[in-house]
Amino acid sequence: MLRFKSTLLLAATCLHVYGGGPINTVTTCGGIHHLSCDFGVISVETALYGRADSVTCSNGKPQQMISNTQCSLEGAVDVLKRRCNGKRVCELDTNVFATDPCRGTFKYLQTKFTCLPIFHRVTCEHSLAHLECTEAMVLSVFSADYGRWDKTTCSYNLIASQMQNTDCSSSSSEVADSCNGKTSCIIPASNSFFGDPCYGTVKYLEVAYSCEYLSNDISHV
Repeated sequence: MLRFKSTLLLAATCLHVYGGGPINTVTTCGGIHHLSCDFGVISVETALYGRADSVTCSNGKPQQMISNTQCSLEGAVDVLKRRCNGKRVCELDTNVFATDPCRGTFKYLQTKFTCLPIFHRVTCEHSLAHLECTEAMVLSVFSADYGRWDKTTCSYNLIASQMQNTDCSSSSSEVADSCNGKTSCIIPASNSFFGDPCYGTVKYLEVAYSCEYLSNDISHV
């Protein structure tokens, strides 16, 4: 069974009334966009795919490719939140955006995010996820995702074809529905519980959660 230090539990609880940490900004001119937290999980605040100035990612670019500074893809932040919220590391290629918001303009992806110091658990398919809080505290699920986003997580003894699909995911409310308000909870990382978002791919369950006091009154801390 998992045992959590009271100091970490308090940090998680205080943050769930959501004081965020410092804002991190990552700008990618092309290729792989990489977000990461040394501790806790990613919480995306804003995301821009397009161009808001003529300086960012402008090196070597002709003027006509950087002059449009009113270029922004609507819904980019929703894509980043869906892909990255609740994860410690998140990588995605800018070609994930199927729509070009300003043809002929050289675009970049810029994301602002915080790292929430809450718990993060990864459970490989066919295993059980054990979520647990100490006495007088209950679970509050921030995010839960069943699928596969990379070729390294839960990869032991797998062949390449079983990890090939790294755009496989099913954001799930079942974990929150099953666990919120409980002191402990066991969730199977299985297709029978979540359904199969990508046949033939070996999946894993990724959960981010905090522990909250049963009462809003924490004056005794």
